[in-house]
Amino acid sequence: MASLQEQLLKSGLTSTAKIKEAKAQKRKQAKQQRKGQAEVTNEARELAEKARIEKAEKDRQLNQQRQEAAEEKQKVSQIMELIEANKLPQDYEKGVKYNFTDKNIVKSIYVANEFRNQLINGKLVIVKGRQNYEIVPAAIAQKIEDRDPSFIILCNQKTEKQKENDPYACLLYTSPSPRDRT
Repeated sequence: MASLQEQLLKSGLTSTAKIKEAKAQKRKQAKQQRKGQAEVTNEARELAEKARIEKAEKDRQLNQQRQEAAEEKQKVSQIMELIEANKLPQDYEKGVKYNFTDKNIVKSIYVANEFRNQLINGKLVIVKGRQNYEIVPAAIAQKIEDRDPSFIILCNQKTEKQKENDPYACLLYTSPSPRDRT
């Protein structure tokens, strides 16, 4: 069985030049279709690569956030361990009420008289514990402050700069004696 082109050629309805031209046109169209598929394939590959890169970036950011959260949790745990290991006892029965502010709210704790004086002089510091306020030595408070300063509630220590700027630092206040009044 002969092809349609051969039959048309035998009957004289077409010429060999027209048959060659039709074959060339057909090859050209097939080639363009293959190129088009290659472009579509390349485009799909590029989209897949772009999606993979975006997913990798998103995963990296999530991992970084998780790592930061874990580090923050570890810091809080270390601070709580420092507070629990070094807190000084509070004297609720015979202690003196010591008032301080936490976020503009007046709070109070009961401390022994010697602790009260040390709080005033900056040798002891009030910090926020798990559920209440605790008293710790100033050296421990410095370690806590290095990790997270928000746990420090009251610290009466003056820095060198504050001492230099205080014109009354060298003066001691003494109440007038009865002889001075006359």
